[in-house]
Amino acid sequence: MMMEVCSRIIAITLILFLLFLTIHLNLCTAESDVRCIQSERHAILSFKNDLQDPSNRLSSWAAAPDQDCCHWVGVVCHNVTGHVLQLHLRSFEPVYDELTTDDVQWDAQLQAYERSRFGGKINPSLLDLKHLIYLDLSFNFFNSTPIPKFLGSMGSLRYLNLSYARFGGLIPHQVGNLSNLHYLNLGGYSSYNLYVMNLQWLSGLPLLQHLDLIFANLSQASDCLQEINKLPSLLELRLSFCHLSASIPPPIPSSINFSSLTTLHLSINYFQNSSILFWVFGLRNLVSLDLSWNQFHGPIPVHLQNLTSLRHLGLSANNFNSSIPNWLYSFSHLEFLNLDYNSLHATISSSIGNLTSAISIDLSRNELEGKVPRSLGNLCNLREIRLSYNKWSPEISEIFESLSGCVSNSLEILDLSNAQLSGQLTAELGQFKNLVILSLGYNSISGPIPLSIGNLSSLRSLNLESNQINGTATQNFGQLSKLRYLNICLNMLEGVVLEVHFANFMRLKTLVASQNQLTLEVSDNWTPPFQLNHLDLGSWNLGPKFPLWLYSQKQLLTLGISNTGIIDAGPPSFWNLTSQLNYLNISHNQIYGEIPHIPLIFSTASIIDMSSNHFTGPLPCISSNLSFLDLSNNLLSRSISHFLCYKMKEPKSMEFLNLEKNLLSGKISNCWMKWQSLVALNLGNNNFSSSILVSIGSLINLRSLHLYNNSFSGKFPSLLKNCKYLFTIDIGKNEFVGSIPLWIGHRLSSLMILNLRFNNFQGQIPKELCALTSLQILDLSHNKLFGRIPKCVNNFSTMARNNNSNSPLFLLGWSIGSSFIPFESELLLIKGKALEYSTTLWLVNIIDLSNNNLSGEIPKEVASLQGLQSLNLSFNILTGRILENMGDMRSLESIDLSINQLSGQIPQSMSCLTFLSNLNLSNNNFTGKIPSSTQLQSLNASSFFGNELCGPPLTDNCTIINVKPNTGNKRSKDFRALEVDWFYVSMTLGFIVGFWVVLGPLLLKKQWRIVYFQFIDRLGYKLCGVVAQSW
Repeated sequence: MMMEVCSRIIAITLILFLLFLTIHLNLCTAESDVRCIQSERHAILSFKNDLQDPSNRLSSWAAAPDQDCCHWVGVVCHNVTGHVLQLHLRSFEPVYDELTTDDVQWDAQLQAYERSRFGGKINPSLLDLKHLIYLDLSFNFFNSTPIPKFLGSMGSLRYLNLSYARFGGLIPHQVGNLSNLHYLNLGGYSSYNLYVMNLQWLSGLPLLQHLDLIFANLSQASDCLQEINKLPSLLELRLSFCHLSASIPPPIPSSINFSSLTTLHLSINYFQNSSILFWVFGLRNLVSLDLSWNQFHGPIPVHLQNLTSLRHLGLSANNFNSSIPNWLYSFSHLEFLNLDYNSLHATISSSIGNLTSAISIDLSRNELEGKVPRSLGNLCNLREIRLSYNKWSPEISEIFESLSGCVSNSLEILDLSNAQLSGQLTAELGQFKNLVILSLGYNSISGPIPLSIGNLSSLRSLNLESNQINGTATQNFGQLSKLRYLNICLNMLEGVVLEVHFANFMRLKTLVASQNQLTLEVSDNWTPPFQLNHLDLGSWNLGPKFPLWLYSQKQLLTLGISNTGIIDAGPPSFWNLTSQLNYLNISHNQIYGEIPHIPLIFSTASIIDMSSNHFTGPLPCISSNLSFLDLSNNLLSRSISHFLCYKMKEPKSMEFLNLEKNLLSGKISNCWMKWQSLVALNLGNNNFSSSILVSIGSLINLRSLHLYNNSFSGKFPSLLKNCKYLFTIDIGKNEFVGSIPLWIGHRLSSLMILNLRFNNFQGQIPKELCALTSLQILDLSHNKLFGRIPKCVNNFSTMARNNNSNSPLFLLGWSIGSSFIPFESELLLIKGKALEYSTTLWLVNIIDLSNNNLSGEIPKEVASLQGLQSLNLSFNILTGRILENMGDMRSLESIDLSINQLSGQIPQSMSCLTFLSNLNLSNNNFTGKIPSSTQLQSLNASSFFGNELCGPPLTDNCTIINVKPNTGNKRSKDFRALEVDWFYVSMTLGFIVGFWVVLGPLLLKKQWRIVYFQFIDRLGYKLCGVVAQSW
């Protein structure tokens, strides 16, 4: 019986197994025969027809009837039903890695990406894909077209990613109809102006787990936090750069429904009060929190200590100004800590050693000081330490010692740049064998580079710039075969660099070694093992011939070989090389010959500096892409017309143009209309003539205009009133006439430098100039101005301050790498010497009104200009006294009041001018004793000549008893002519009496005349005899 039952069970089991096998085989056969639904295939083709596909990525989407859409690129179908479930149509933007990305390859990758992006419009045929659950169109280019409203009708969608696809405008509320949505990413670029009016539509997405609206403007959504609180399933929330400072006002919800949130990014929203974050402190499951680039201040919020699950904490770029709190060191799960760009101070606690999970710690750009704790060296998982831009006190060797624990085996990035470090690099540097990036720039590290640097075999980036490292270039550099970036500029290295130093630099892409005393000695046929993108060997000895090996560098983008002793004509092969560059600096050499035309070369925003050479001939025709051109201090000649008018149909990108100190001449063509990008123009020290043409008024972006020392004529160019951003006008030493325009003060309100000296301007100084509150340099000397000095000079508020550190004069220039080269310079007469100021020009405050016909008294308001450093009112006809409170102008270094009609005593307050080193009061009517002070007594006595003064430094020491100086004489020199000087009266009377006593009798008595002339004749004969005998 039992056997029979078992047999039946076995039989039934076999039957069921065979039945299951049959069904499974049928299903597999059906699966293999599944094809996409015909209606959905047509929908996809319609969708394709409205897309722009410049690189033909969708070539597999063919219209032939035998084509199965389930096999098309980016299409995923259900493996049973054949319905289209997913469309993967994102483009892939290349990721730049400074250590691995080649700049030339990066440009090629970027161009390839731009060609691969889809564009056009989204066809509503997508609505026929009823089963679509996944749609990804990210990183494409839809050129600010609105997000289609019909997407809200695709009710099956669970995943929608339109990020960085350049959609713009209002986010449609219909998106809230996608009730099955788990993932929504509409974030993108700020320039495409995505925005919402409210977020009420979020309540229709109860299953949403991931929400990313980065760069969308949520400022109008006053219900922001309240609506997000209706998403109980939310796990990730990214709202960076969403203008939330205006959209999360109180009241904040008392309880947060999305308590399972693991990721919260609220960076770049400019929150100010950390109390707005109280709702954040209750999110105990947070793993990643980014609050960087806001405006929080005070101590780091103590309630953050509740978030003990954090692995990533970003608080950078705020205004936290406390010490690092001790509770932060207890976050044992924390892997990434970023506190840079704050004002944190005090020292780092040794408790930092408790961050045992830490992978990256960034404390840079704070005010931390003291020593780096040894416990930091015990963080065995740590791969990145950034401590730059702080106030550490130890020598660099002490830091190496502190990091000598297990961290030395794991550390890949060590940034200690600009950390006020000193001492010498020691052999301990070689312990960091896995180091990939080492940055020690901008410190005071001295001594030679240790041989142990050759042990850093993984090193790809080494930055030692701007230190005091000396000695010769070690051959151990050559062992760094993975090195891609090397910067040793601004040091004290010297000696000879040979081919062997570069032997293993096959991967090197950037070499910046300028401002050392190195000489390169290589053979004429040397071919470097590298192909560089960036090369700067400024101040090396490379000459006298052009380095031939440069021509082998086919991937160069920037080249700096200024001041390298080259005395040679620019060979054609060199000019061919420049076609690939976006930066070229060959200044301060002795390169000669003509510059060839460069009409079709250089990339956008290119920079060329060929100043201070011996180039001759005409100006070259240049590419419209060029943004900076400096050909100053050469021997270029002829007209400028062909240069300005070349390819007039193309707008010019030029922002900085410097042609000063050449031999250019003639009239300036009326071709400025296409040069509207110009920010700075310098045509000074040439031979240009005629009036300034009308079209220069079209340079509406102009900030700086230098026309100094030419032969321009006519009236002050009235169309400059259109250039309202000007802060420098230097038209000195020309032949301009007429009066100074009244409109300057109001139309050019940003002016900081106004130099009109050595012209023929007439009339009074307009009081409207006092509206120039930012003025730092006012030079109206050597003109024909008359009248009084305006009393409103106290409105020159910049001159009243001692600190001009916010001056845009310092910012106007260009930078490449770590160097900043100011464009602005000015030739100023200070302390009796003509000096050219450039890098320190922003610190200068002067007024020079000398060599005019100004009259009246010095306005008392001048004394309020306490930041003024030089005041020159000489060679006028000013009267009255020196201001009694001139001693309040404590910044004065030079005063020249000579050759006026000033009178009275020198005020005692002038003894307080401790910075005064140049004073000229000569040829006035000053009387009395020179005040006693170290400054005044150390001056040359000639500073006081031509007055009635006494006391040191004059030899008259004021010792005559009972003689009081005449302090009441306030008359000008015109009235002094009426005073009687009896010496001259008696001399005149004596001459008259003597004349008539001798000649009167001779005229009246004839006999006396005969006797007198006979006597004269005899006397003459005797004199002739004596002379003859002496010969």
